[in-house]
Amino acid sequence: MRKIYLLFILVFSSSLTVAQKDLSYFLPDSLEYDSSIPTPESVIGHQVGEWHVTHDKLVYYMKALAAASNRITIIESGKTYEDRPQLLLTITHPENHKNIDQIKRDHKNLTNPELSNGLDVNEMPSVVMMGFSIHGNEPSGSNASMLTAYYLAAAQGSDIEDKLKNVVVLLDPSFNPDGLNRFATWANIHKSENLVTDPNDREFNEVWPGGRTNHYWFDMNRDWLPTQLVESRNRIAQFHAWKPNILTDHHEMGTNSTFFFQPGIPERTHPITPQKNQDLTAQIGEYHADFLDRIGSLYYSKESFDDFYYGKGSTFPDVQGAVGILFEQASSRGHAQESVNGVLEFPFTIKNQFTASLSTFQAAYEMRTELLTFQKDFYKNSKQMASQASEKAWVVSDLDQSKLFRFAEMLDRQEIEVYKLVKNTAGFDSDNSFIIPTNQNQSRLIKAIFDVRTSFKDSLFYDVSAFNMGMAFNLDYKSLDNKGFNSSLLGERFTADQKPISNIIGGKSEYAYLMEWHDFYAPKALYKIHKAGLRTKVSTEEIVLSNGETLAIGTILIPVKQQNQSAIQIYQIIEEAITETGVKVHALNSGNTSGVNLGSPSFEPLTKTSIAMVIGEGISPYDAGEIWFLMDQHYEMPITKIDVNDFRRADLSRYNVLIMPDGRYGSMGSQMPKIQSWLQTGGTLIAYQSAAKWLSDQKLTKVKFKKNKADTIGYEAYEDLGNNRGAQVIGGAIFEVELDLSHPIGYGLKKEKMPIFRNTTLFMEKSKNQYANPLRYTQSPLLNGYISEENAEKLKGTSAVSVSRVGAGKVISFTDNTNFRAFWYGTNRLFMNAVFFGHTISGSAAE
Repeated sequence: MRKIYLLFILVFSSSLTVAQKDLSYFLPDSLEYDSSIPTPESVIGHQVGEWHVTHDKLVYYMKALAAASNRITIIESGKTYEDRPQLLLTITHPENHKNIDQIKRDHKNLTNPELSNGLDVNEMPSVVMMGFSIHGNEPSGSNASMLTAYYLAAAQGSDIEDKLKNVVVLLDPSFNPDGLNRFATWANIHKSENLVTDPNDREFNEVWPGGRTNHYWFDMNRDWLPTQLVESRNRIAQFHAWKPNILTDHHEMGTNSTFFFQPGIPERTHPITPQKNQDLTAQIGEYHADFLDRIGSLYYSKESFDDFYYGKGSTFPDVQGAVGILFEQASSRGHAQESVNGVLEFPFTIKNQFTASLSTFQAAYEMRTELLTFQKDFYKNSKQMASQASEKAWVVSDLDQSKLFRFAEMLDRQEIEVYKLVKNTAGFDSDNSFIIPTNQNQSRLIKAIFDVRTSFKDSLFYDVSAFNMGMAFNLDYKSLDNKGFNSSLLGERFTADQKPISNIIGGKSEYAYLMEWHDFYAPKALYKIHKAGLRTKVSTEEIVLSNGETLAIGTILIPVKQQNQSAIQIYQIIEEAITETGVKVHALNSGNTSGVNLGSPSFEPLTKTSIAMVIGEGISPYDAGEIWFLMDQHYEMPITKIDVNDFRRADLSRYNVLIMPDGRYGSMGSQMPKIQSWLQTGGTLIAYQSAAKWLSDQKLTKVKFKKNKADTIGYEAYEDLGNNRGAQVIGGAIFEVELDLSHPIGYGLKKEKMPIFRNTTLFMEKSKNQYANPLRYTQSPLLNGYISEENAEKLKGTSAVSVSRVGAGKVISFTDNTNFRAFWYGTNRLFMNAVFFGHTISGSAAE
């Protein structure tokens, strides 16, 4: 009898028949709703929360709502990589819509100190941007967006009318359409009619890469500042067009949690953020608490998360005179799941997110003048601070015109004024430099972009502790003080149509061409040249042209003779290959160059790259996605993605480059003979971080990693466990490495020392072969960010890149992510050099 009872309990607890929740479950019951406004169910065919809404249904509903309501207008701000529309609804009182362009213009002018004095904040509505589910598998936000939009369109009464007269809501129903759709499909195809709540059920355990990310597997909530992704660029354009007072960012967290709203941990706020911002965040938090109390939901604040990295949606507004608010709802990860708080139903998670939208709307209404005044004062104070600061301008420079252009383009998207430097200044060549005056509206953001900080109030970080963009792009940059700066240095203002110009110097050649390698897009050009069937070589020595110009090691030789194409065809191939790049090519009529002649054995023959990358369960989708994005979007190079479960069936002879991103490779142990055999024939294997460690553990390479010593401190308080361990994490900081510029890994780079990003505690010891370590950490490596004293000591002098030999092949091990979040342009070149030139590295220079 007891066994039967226990069996009954087990079955009952793992399945659940849930009554569907109608609108009355979600909406305030004290209001009437306009019957002419379509409900979500009437358009999408099911109750909110009954199924996970797919993006197409979400779009249909928002368009139907906009068509029915005179409170809503809707635009398509752009398309995702999977061609899904990004929407933005403007929701306010119909009277405001009649004058919406002027309202928008006035609100934008509030952020311009030269224009804001003539504006009366008492007569202006506040602006709230509500954004949902930037992580696609945190879907309660996007599902709640339907309720929020419906409520704002359909609610009746003098109270809502007055609020809509005083607030403009900008509603983005899905920050991540591709990820949302991927996850909705997963959750829906695994839904049972009698809901299974057992956490072991497949419904709650997505397959790799999951729905969190966008098409290229990026965490888009880290791209608000860099704006490297098309979705981010579309979204940030709307942000700057309006400059909202509040931006809400609706997320989910672990199933056993409750509900979190900011402020976060005070000590983890970026020092550039004014205290008033945090005060307002806390004040708005009182509204969240009040509204959540009304529906009986548990919540917390001030104990988790941070406001340090300005690339996050809830932190980016804090340096824009606005208030960013992070919401984190415990996730059902499906339709209903067991938790320590009981069965967590999807509709309940939606209700909390909807309630937080209502509390934000209320705060925006009641705090309207305070929010508008803060924004107005923020920009006034920022310009005043900039006028008093010692830095009057930043000069940035690089011979790589494409990389420099991408940097300026990023700043331009953030409404930062960038100008051409008109004359040589402070050692900077005006032909290769931009200047950024600091006394402008975005002065605080400029300060953040060039910020260097190595001491902190708190040693724990939710995200990176350093994001200096000058370092990320590996630019030469310097601040100018009052003596060094004057307005005469400012030339033409940068615009995104001022792209670098490629050219073939000397026109068509009947003999040979030399292609410089330092431009960011040189790999794109070289691949196209190889794809067209041209043979090429790379120089391992400098070349001096007849005019005295010196071309660096790594220059690409394209001979005209002994090719399968005619001279005119070769010219056309090269001309097309360098289009949309800043690559320079020199046409030569003789091989009698100084230094080395063009027939010298110092030129190494190159082969067309054919690249495969291991992906799948255990592999970091972020790292793999960054590589895929770089190849596909920047270099237009195909890359075959081989799942770990399919690796044993893959014909590796099709590829000469194999990439193993950071991840766990234990399941591939049986494939080691296959990898080794492929390497013996001359392949190049590029391994990142834990992949490099795994290859070492498998004895494929002789690379050694420092071991972490056991903790011998003694007794510690239990409450300090998380903090003590967290203090040893390198969440993301910037360090200095020294580079052998004569090594193939260094081709195209100009400086012997450069910044590199690190977010791992793997420390690779130097190889015994002194030539096998082309990239090494300096003895004082920390440039920017946090690292514990113990780890700083371990890092000194270790290797960042190590080259191993396996038969005729090479294994190139990286301890650091050279492609981090797509904005580390400065170290992309190290990776691409490994791709194109790894096979040219001498076996004598490998361990």
